[in-house]
Amino acid sequence: MKNLKRAIYAIVFTIVFSFTFQCASSKEVAKTFEYQPPFILNSVVFQEWYAGIKVGGTGINLFLPISDVKGNIVFDEVYFRNLKAKLVKKEHNYTATLKNPSRQYSFKIAEKPGDYPFDLKDDECVLTYIQNGETKFYKILALKEVAGTYYENGAPSIYTRNTSAGMASLDEDEEDN
Repeated sequence: MKNLKRAIYAIVFTIVFSFTFQCASSKEVAKTFEYQPPFILNSVVFQEWYAGIKVGGTGINLFLPISDVKGNIVFDEVYFRNLKAKLVKKEHNYTATLKNPSRQYSFKIAEKPGDYPFDLKDDECVLTYIQNGETKFYKILALKEVAGTYYENGAPSIYTRNTSAGMASLDEDEEDN
């Protein structure tokens, strides 16, 4: 009877032990960084921005001057200050607009989401790219900050830049007498 009791305890312990470690390992995905990427990345800069009062919000523009790309590489996303955004090619650079989920007018770093995969310092970001069907990660250190900017009509769009020759005014036209 003692042996049966020990066997049951051993089986229960083994099952609980295996479920505990199986669940923990599935949540945590190992991210290894590339140290010699197949491209050249010059000085990366970022710029904080805030939008007009009616639209609201704050965020960060990130500028990545990438050159001399070797092989078939697709630049995908960037992770910076607990935010994530897709990269968009603009002429010879890649840009990303990271929008802070808070509508408050402050440049406080966003709270880290539960599924955010990296622990980064304030001046570090991670660039993801796809090479031969495999997603790779490159950690960028010592980003440089440039002066912030104000967007009256809302968050900036890195996809299209609408330009206007006219200027809006709230003043009513006065007639000359």
